[in-house]
Formats: sequence, structure tokens, C-alpha cells
Amino acid sequence: MFRLWVREWRDNRLVKDTVIEDSSNDTRTHKVLRALEQACVEFDLAVPVWLDATIRDFRRHARARFSRDAFMEEIDFDYLEIYVIEEDEWVI
Repeated sequence: MFRLWVREWRDNRLVKDTVIEDSSNDTRTHKVLRALEQACVEFDLAVPVWLDATIRDFRRHARARFSRDAFMEEIDFDYLEIYVIEEDEWVI
């Protein structure tokens, strides 16, 4: 099971959060992108742009922050944070 925690922050306070689960056999990248899109639909947001720094952070820490510069429209919060809380287990 793959689970992504998506949180919206304003003034250092958690405003909204959701956990998106995905049990498909798709790649990790596809699961992350699909989960982020689902969360944005739930939060009524446009899907943010993945900047180079965001990609680097996500690869290193399995978490990323999307600030105002990652959105094409005006947002009423400080940043959107994603965090992988459960990865698929691979059996060899």
C-alpha cells in the first residue's frame, strides 16, 4: 500500500490535511502524481508545478513543499506539503 499525506499550512498552522491511498501496481512516480492531483481536487486547488528544488527535496526526504511560486493562481495559504507515509513493499 502506498499512502501520501497532503497538508495545507497557513501561519505555521495546519489548515487542511488528507491521506491518499493507492494500491495499484503503478510506478511510485505515477502514484505520487495521481495522489497529489486527487488531493488538489479535494482541496479545490490547481495542481502545483514541480520545481527543480521541489524534486530534489522529494527525492532526498520523501517529502516536498509547494510554496506560492509553484502555483499558477493565487493561494490563500503559505504552502502545501506532501509526505510519503507508507511505501509499497517489494518482494524479491
